[in-house]
Amino acid sequence: MIALKSIRPDKITLAVQNYIVEKLGREFIEPPTFNLAKSFKDSSVTIPLIFVLSPGSDPVADFHRFAEEMNMSKKLESISLGKGQDKKAESMIQDAATRGGWVLLMNCHLATSFMPKLE
Repeated sequence: MIALKSIRPDKITLAVQNYIVEKLGREFIEPPTFNLAKSFKDSSVTIPLIFVLSPGSDPVADFHRFAEEMNMSKKLESISLGKGQDKKAESMIQDAATRGGWVLLMNCHLATSFMPKLE
């Protein structure tokens, strides 16, 4: 790999991956699939689920499907945050906390001033 790095640095990533597969196994280079049900078991009323997404990913459909499986689809509210949505989001959160519902806050990066209050 040292020789390869000096001759073809663009191929070193593949060489390292091949080495890891050979010595440890393929599971060490393949990311695990996301399991919403398992993540949900790790959450609580004081530990929410927070998804930090990569560009192009959209878990909303999976989240709605999971809410249906958990019989929470009628108690689920969602809001896309942005200018002026912080008061509405806060009201939704308080209402859900009171009645035992879920709130899906999307596009939190558009409401950075609301994040300290949410915390």
